[in-house]
Amino acid sequence: MSDFNKTHSMNIILIHGSWHGAWCWHKVIPCLQAMGHTVHAPDLPGHGRSWRVLRGRTTLAQMAQSVCAQLDQVQVPALLVAHSRHGIVASTVAQLRPDKLSGVVYLAAYMLKHGQRAASLFAKDKDSLLTPHVHIDKMALTDRLEEAAYRPGLYADCSDADIALAKALLNAGPLLPALTRLQLTDTRYGRVPRHYIELTQDQAVSLRLQRGMLQASPCASVHSIAASHSAYFSCPDTLSQVIHTISKHR
Repeated sequence: MSDFNKTHSMNIILIHGSWHGAWCWHKVIPCLQAMGHTVHAPDLPGHGRSWRVLRGRTTLAQMAQSVCAQLDQVQVPALLVAHSRHGIVASTVAQLRPDKLSGVVYLAAYMLKHGQRAASLFAKDKDSLLTPHVHIDKMALTDRLEEAAYRPGLYADCSDADIALAKALLNAGPLLPALTRLQLTDTRYGRVPRHYIELTQDQAVSLRLQRGMLQASPCASVHSIAASHSAYFSCPDTLSQVIHTISKHR
C-alpha cells in the first residue's frame, strides 16, 4: 500500500439497494481495501441473509438505525456510499448522525428532499424499465422485481456469472421505507457534504431522474460512469477509484 493511500484512508460504509444485500459489493470491497480504506458492508434489516425476518414490517427508521449502529462502532468521520433506492437510508442517517460523516455518496441513488418519498419518484420515472415489473404484495407489505427485468433493468452490462449470482440471491424487499416521507433539516442533513455518481446507461434509475434530483439538490461533486445500474458488478475498479477520489474531497 502506498503512503499516499494510507494518508487518505478512511472508514467507508457501503449501503446496498432494493432486493439486494451486502453480497452485491463483493468486487468493490477488496478494491477499496487495496487503496487503504476500511470497508463495512452491512445487510440492511429485511434484506440479505435476514430478509425473511420482519421484512414486511421493516421501516426506514429501522434501516437507518442499523447503519447508525455500525457508524457508532467505527472511527469517524466515515463516508457513506448508497446505491439506488437506499439513498433514502443514507439521507436519514445523515440527519441522525451528521457529525460522524465526512460525506454521503449517492450511486445512481434516490437523493430526495424533505417531505419526498421514494415511491412517488419511482412512479414518475417513465424512463425506467423497472416500473412495470415491480409487484407489490399489500398483505405482506413487500415488493419484488420480475426476473424478466433483471438483465435489461439492473444488469445490462454485467456478465452471465454476475446475473446468475443475483438470480440466486435477490429477494422481495420491505415496502414501507419507500412509502415514508423523509424528515430532513438544513441544520443536520444539510451540513453533510453530498456527492453523486451518475450511471449514464442506467435503465433502473434513469439518467433523467438522476439529473433531476441533482438539479433539486446540488452536490459538492458529481462524477459520471458509463455503466448500467449495477456498476459494482460491471466496472468495480472504476467505481472504486471514483469513491476513493471522493474520499479525498475536502
